[in-house]
Amino acid sequence: MSTIDSKEFRDALGAFATGVTVVTATDRRGAPIAMTANSFSSVSLEPPLVLWSVNRTHDIADDFIEADHYAVHVLTQDQESFSNHFAGERTDKFEGIAYDTGTNGLPLLRACSARFQCRVEQRYDGGDHVILLGRVIEMDYTTENPLIFHAGKYRRLT
Repeated sequence: MSTIDSKEFRDALGAFATGVTVVTATDRRGAPIAMTANSFSSVSLEPPLVLWSVNRTHDIADDFIEADHYAVHVLTQDQESFSNHFAGERTDKFEGIAYDTGTNGLPLLRACSARFQCRVEQRYDGGDHVILLGRVIEMDYTTENPLIFHAGKYRRLT
């Protein structure tokens, strides 16, 4: 049994600055789904692999875990509202949100710093999360500064 307090652990993890992403996919019915995530990481250049993790208790976790494809959107520093919007408990997160359609019907948000369209390679048990390893099959990016999250707050590059 761990002797590490979970709140302290979370606070300590907050010392690590991360980019802010929104991950999208389609559910079993083909409807677009999305959530804000900062667990995104690069894994390999050859082949091009990335990962992110989803909390098993999230209301749409099963849809993400079962999806064969997902897209990771690195938000720009001007897209804090997107982060908050997709982190919320809204029923239809895409209401009023313009998006394009990518590989396998993936919903693609517009004007992001980077977008990675991925095919799921592996799913790994990660305690209270499932780690989704994806092969990047399409991508695009800009030179816009990304949105940063550190110590529980949004930050901007200066």
